[in-house]
Amino acid sequence: MIPIKPVGGNIKAGPASSAGTVIGAADAVTAFLKPGTITLPALPPLSLYVHIPWCVRKCPYCDFNSHEVKGGSFPEAEYLDALRADLESALPLIWGRKIYTIFIGGGTPSLLSAAGLDRLMSDIRSLLPLDGRAEITMEANPGTFEAEKFKSYRASGVNRLSIGIQSFNARHLQALGRIHDDNEAHRAVEIAHANFDNFNLDLMYALPSQTLAEAQQDVATAISMKPPHLSLYHLTLEPNTYFAKYPPTVPDDDASAEMQDMIEAATAAAGYGHYEVSAYAKKGRQARHNINYWQFGDYLGIGAGAHSKLSFPHRVIRQMRYKQPKAYLENMGQGGAIQEENEIGRGELGFEFMLNALRLYQGFEPNQFAERTGLTLNAIEKPLNLAESKGLLYRDHQLIKPTALGMRFLNDLQQMFLAE
Repeated sequence: MIPIKPVGGNIKAGPASSAGTVIGAADAVTAFLKPGTITLPALPPLSLYVHIPWCVRKCPYCDFNSHEVKGGSFPEAEYLDALRADLESALPLIWGRKIYTIFIGGGTPSLLSAAGLDRLMSDIRSLLPLDGRAEITMEANPGTFEAEKFKSYRASGVNRLSIGIQSFNARHLQALGRIHDDNEAHRAVEIAHANFDNFNLDLMYALPSQTLAEAQQDVATAISMKPPHLSLYHLTLEPNTYFAKYPPTVPDDDASAEMQDMIEAATAAAGYGHYEVSAYAKKGRQARHNINYWQFGDYLGIGAGAHSKLSFPHRVIRQMRYKQPKAYLENMGQGGAIQEENEIGRGELGFEFMLNALRLYQGFEPNQFAERTGLTLNAIEKPLNLAESKGLLYRDHQLIKPTALGMRFLNDLQQMFLAE
């Protein structure tokens, strides 16, 4: 992903009082409601992201904000206290807005005890108005699956799981540093089926020394388990990971392309619609939380390292919480977890929107660009014309979407919209 340089000032909300009000937050809200550089006709849908930063073991490919549990435990109660205080301090920024989706990610959120998850969901419900059909997703690692605990998760309100399988091949699981084996992967899906009617399986391909036949077997195994949703990711060697420092031998570009072609054919034959770069779903089972991201919707992120994107009538802001769990807990206790807060500049909004929306195969309606950015399409007319002339983009008065060639060269297409 292309780095985006934040612009604008740094406004932090004050500390939460014991009554749950926020000291000094009114000034911040007033600043956001003053006339600015754009005018939004309406605010977009709002989602909630909750980050649980601990995992059993850091995987060698992982560049997420995850930290190994030391001594077999983590400060669950203290962290849940901080999450509630974090949410309370953010309330003035989202007054009156309904939450349509929730995603509890990590790390490994399924390390939470059943009582801990129930407390988290109770806190969220007591503080936020949830849509009656809210999609509530929780990430889970097969190595943490216990039937009774997941039954309790479902009773607490989680109605969708995202299960990090990555592979059903024991050798590849070991190479990826996963804590589960192939038997545990199968068992996790069985437990998911018994308790949830909506779940996703995460798989990776182009793994170290993986052959096309092995990738095909992984996909076939996943499809045979009849998940409503599949996420299939190409392994990338991200900076600041163990694999970046000690890179394994992975399939070359031609072999990876063959795997991608195989995935396209196998998922289509099984009735999965390819609706986003790495996402495949049965009809009506697309990940609503992720679609809100890709459609440039709003999201409030709480927890260590969580990011937010929040819209106001005349501006759009981004926030980032302190990344390290210790720093997050300390700063939350001292009055605020927000490390950075910046307004997205008018000149960047077009690129930010297109960076996300171009990931969707079905594209977007032209008026959605104005609704989410406060800009007219004239702001990106030049790159739109260029992309169309190169065969990377299709557009008419009802639709703008990447072509098959545009999806193949998505990074190049996205970069065309980067403000000079």
